[in-house]
Amino acid sequence: MSSLSRELVFLILQFLDEEKFKESVHKLEQESGFYFNMKHFEEEVQNGNWDEVEKYLSGFTKVDDNRYSMKIFFEIRKQKYLEALDKHDRSKAVDILVKDLKVFATFNEELYKEITQLLTLDNFRENEQLSKYGDTKSARSIMLVELKKLIEANPLFRDKLQFPSLKSSRLRTLINQSLNWQHQLCKNPRPNPDIKTLFVDHTCGQPNGAHAPGPASNPLLGSMPKPGGGFPPLGAHGPFQPTAAPVPTPLAGWMSNPPAVTHPGAPMGLGGPTNPALNHPAVSGGPIGLGAPSNPIPVSGGPIGLGAPTNPAALLKRPTPAGFPAADYQAGDSSDHSAKRIRPIGVSEEGNLPVNITPASYPQSSHNQAMYAPVLDDIPKTVARTLIQGSNPMSMDFHPVHQTILLVGTNVGEIGLWDVGTRERLVSRNFKVWELSQCSMALQSSLVKDPAVSVNRVIWSPDGSLFGVAYSKHVVQIYSYHGGGDIRQHLEIDAHTGGVNDIAFSHPNKQLCVITCGDDKTIKVWDATSGARQYTFEGHDAPVYSVCPHHKENIQFIFSTALDGKIKAWLYDNLGSRVDYDAPGHWCTTMAYSADGTRLFSCGTSKEGESFIVEWNESEGAVKRTYQGFRKRSLGVVQFDTTKNRYLAAGDEFVIKFWDMDNTNLLTTLDAEGGLPASPRIRFNKEGTLLAVSTHENGIKILANADGLRLLRTFEGQGRPFDASRAISESNAKPIVNPLVAAAAAAAASAGASTTGAPNTPQTPISALNGDMKGMVDIKPRIVEDTTDKSKMWKLTEINEPTQCRSLRLMDNLRTSKISRLIYTNSGVALLALASNAIHLLWKWPRNDRNPGGKATAGVTPQLWQPPSGILMTNDITDSNPEEAVPCFALSKNDSYVMSASGGKISLFNMMTFKTMTTFMPPPPAATFLAFHPQDNNIIAIGMDDSTIQIYNVRVDEVKSKLKGHSKRITGLAFSNVLNVLVSSGADSQICVWSTDGWEKQRSKFLPNQQSLSGSNICDTRVQFHQDQVNFLVVHESQIAIYETTKLECLRQWVPRENSAPPISHAAFSCDSQLVYATFVDATVCIFSASNLKLRCRILPAAYLPPSVSPNVHPLVVAAHPLEPNQFAIGLTDGGVHVIEPLESDGKWGAAPPSENGSSSSLPPTAAPTPGASSSEQPQR
Repeated sequence: MSSLSRELVFLILQFLDEEKFKESVHKLEQESGFYFNMKHFEEEVQNGNWDEVEKYLSGFTKVDDNRYSMKIFFEIRKQKYLEALDKHDRSKAVDILVKDLKVFATFNEELYKEITQLLTLDNFRENEQLSKYGDTKSARSIMLVELKKLIEANPLFRDKLQFPSLKSSRLRTLINQSLNWQHQLCKNPRPNPDIKTLFVDHTCGQPNGAHAPGPASNPLLGSMPKPGGGFPPLGAHGPFQPTAAPVPTPLAGWMSNPPAVTHPGAPMGLGGPTNPALNHPAVSGGPIGLGAPSNPIPVSGGPIGLGAPTNPAALLKRPTPAGFPAADYQAGDSSDHSAKRIRPIGVSEEGNLPVNITPASYPQSSHNQAMYAPVLDDIPKTVARTLIQGSNPMSMDFHPVHQTILLVGTNVGEIGLWDVGTRERLVSRNFKVWELSQCSMALQSSLVKDPAVSVNRVIWSPDGSLFGVAYSKHVVQIYSYHGGGDIRQHLEIDAHTGGVNDIAFSHPNKQLCVITCGDDKTIKVWDATSGARQYTFEGHDAPVYSVCPHHKENIQFIFSTALDGKIKAWLYDNLGSRVDYDAPGHWCTTMAYSADGTRLFSCGTSKEGESFIVEWNESEGAVKRTYQGFRKRSLGVVQFDTTKNRYLAAGDEFVIKFWDMDNTNLLTTLDAEGGLPASPRIRFNKEGTLLAVSTHENGIKILANADGLRLLRTFEGQGRPFDASRAISESNAKPIVNPLVAAAAAAAASAGASTTGAPNTPQTPISALNGDMKGMVDIKPRIVEDTTDKSKMWKLTEINEPTQCRSLRLMDNLRTSKISRLIYTNSGVALLALASNAIHLLWKWPRNDRNPGGKATAGVTPQLWQPPSGILMTNDITDSNPEEAVPCFALSKNDSYVMSASGGKISLFNMMTFKTMTTFMPPPPAATFLAFHPQDNNIIAIGMDDSTIQIYNVRVDEVKSKLKGHSKRITGLAFSNVLNVLVSSGADSQICVWSTDGWEKQRSKFLPNQQSLSGSNICDTRVQFHQDQVNFLVVHESQIAIYETTKLECLRQWVPRENSAPPISHAAFSCDSQLVYATFVDATVCIFSASNLKLRCRILPAAYLPPSVSPNVHPLVVAAHPLEPNQFAIGLTDGGVHVIEPLESDGKWGAAPPSENGSSSSLPPTAAPTPGASSSEQPQR
């Protein structure tokens, strides 16, 4: 519904109220959902008209919309239930329990049971939580206070709690003005016209009785109205004399040097004055319960505005309130784009009604539907191509000249160049540092700590001769493009500390520049030829999320948005930001102009998942339009794009949503034949004929309209046929694991290092170091199994095909970030993961005929579980890059709670409702490992990044003890309830044993032979107790070992045989401690016998990863099933989770190697073949 139609509803509501049509007023309020009449709601609640209360509420929200709505309905139904019990009306109480309260059992089954038990009491006040329940009247009053707070805090009631400020009888006044205007058009106006009807336009009869043609058939053609008598007013107001609105200053006015004068004032529009924003106190929307409501937590909202006054300071004094976005029509807007858009006859700009249409009718609604028929044909909606990228696309951009050349950047640092016409992948490059000598120590340290790198943004320069890539760690790389698959290294810039979140090209002073922004809260401008830094803009208080350069006439400027929701604008000078406004959503926001540069839009998603697309009035610094269509909580950050100066598109709810720029209502949606993620990435080509959309399975779909299909047909038969196996082979021959190591090797090779001929130095082809994958098959070293003892019949079990084991990849729909932590629930029916973007994922296995026990298994697909409220368990994060934080979590013994952190505060979540029960311990220092005390869930050990361990009592919110003994961050904690000790491990490769009685350190030891395989001096060391609670497993990237606790003696140790072996990423005991599951960064999984740490089974990547997956993908974490010794799960760098089991016919992972193959306690340590090595040719993946 347009803004004018919405305002007409308010006028009708005012009219009905003035005419005392009370029931009609409230019916229209409910049906329109525009205004929530709190006074009416209070009266109905006080009178106990519960059916009417819920019916009225239903016009604005439903039970499962969000946590506030759920609690509103729960409090009402609970009160209704208690009143029935108080009247001893058991049958009615049971009816309420079954029909009304049963729905809440899904959220909290224990609470529902407790409510049910009230039926057994003679007086429910015997329940301790209800002991203070008074009489019915006072109970309703107390509940009303809570309900009002919940309603005011509920985002669904935003902008609906205050009626617009209107003069009385405003509708009558408008009708009177219309009649006066119609009378002035009469050829023979009578001095005292007699008004008989409003159903047709008024005309005064001619002297001979004939009627003059009405204005509907006789347009004014510019003639002046004739003077004549007026109608007697229908209401209290006479004819309205409009006041001329001052023309707002254009954008260039505030982008130039501002004069020292104040802004002339707010321009007048067609509507009434803007209402002041209300500072509603927010409530926590906390857990539902029998007792008193939880205390509200006040929050504040900021103004929305992005203005362009002559003096920016003047506008800041009159921001547009956040709760009341500007009207959809353009009142007094001087921007010239409205004049450029030709409208069909009878369909007006929303603020300028044609003379033959009165506001009371709705002529444009039916006309618009017909008008949209040809519009929909312009939208690319036919799936014309499907491309297999191999890793998750994070950003895409079409070439500005060659309309079918698509640039792609992915979540594993890969860039790809596709010709979508011929379906050919022209280029595939992995991330590596080009110039190690120019690399800052901060970047080196970051890559050593975690070599995983993601692409945040790819973009072409305006002429397509260059393209830029912004990475999640420090670096921007600029390539030159010479046609086809010819790309060359142009510039590498160590641009920001932390992630580089966005990159753009611009032409200030007629010179091509690169603009970047990052986690260090700055925006920087670089010369695109030399890479010299020209400007640094500082002023944001949070990481800068996006930049949008633009120009108006001769004024060049940059918009920037930050993760605190602030929007700022900068000129190319050192005078600081020109504006400071709040974006809707107050979190991740991107901005974009229409193709002709006349209209500014932004798309943002809040931390709670609310998404907004708005158009900005640049001259006002305010939101002009808010586009509708985001009905549910978004499951990721929504991306959008514009095309043809007419359409907006966004990826949300597993579909692509489209809007006409001139209409706030959703135009249409497309699912692209299915397979889209929750928030797909989208990108139009320049002409708007093609649309690239990312898919759930690491692919890209190309949608086309009729012109796009004709364009693609011109490529039919051109070039060589598409060979999927060739594309897969090329994309999978990428050996680089650690970009820093690769860069070091490349630097050594180019310098002719003397170590080239060293016997232990692997000879890596230069082509691999340069990122050129074509023609390479497999560069991994081939080590043949030791066959010196041929008398032994035992043979290592090697699994290299999907048919040799059972593997299940879990569907997640939220997958954009690597899986950092993974654990089975103690009951074995669910799997919990923590991704590096601080979001938790919970899969639950259903009970059915195939899985009667409901246990986790690779044979049954689980459900990604979310409570009906739709909320996600999301950790608190700091301003730093969340990808660089150290995630950690711990699960309570009864699976009811999970304690978790991702670099920010520690959060305690309810596993049933996903609600945050509490947060504590804000950094610094940040938590890096968590462990529950085995005998008291209220005691947790918290490892910190400052090398300390804090023993914290949750119940009393107090740190009981602080343990000091490590020199670097804590990376592992494990309790023994037999020995009453805590074992800790750190990034310093040290193991410490602490008594849990007095928390004193008993002994410590550094790992022997712990040199880093990745060249880092900071490596995680993990610990896990054996089932006997006496021995424990130690995992380091260079070794696996089993230690005895009391003497801290190494009993067994495994190290790889080759110096070039891939690092160990993680390892864990099976539930019976008979096996050790270990994962490696080459994606190999090795299974050892725990008794002697002898390798018994090796699973190669091709056995569980599909060929389309990028070879950079590997497991970061492994978790063992708590009840099934032969089942384990792995979390991958691409965000995937796999559950893996042996074949049912096998029942176990290979056979245990005989003890003769090596003493179980022999030292020096047991050596074994390289995990990735194979006695047979390893299949490509």
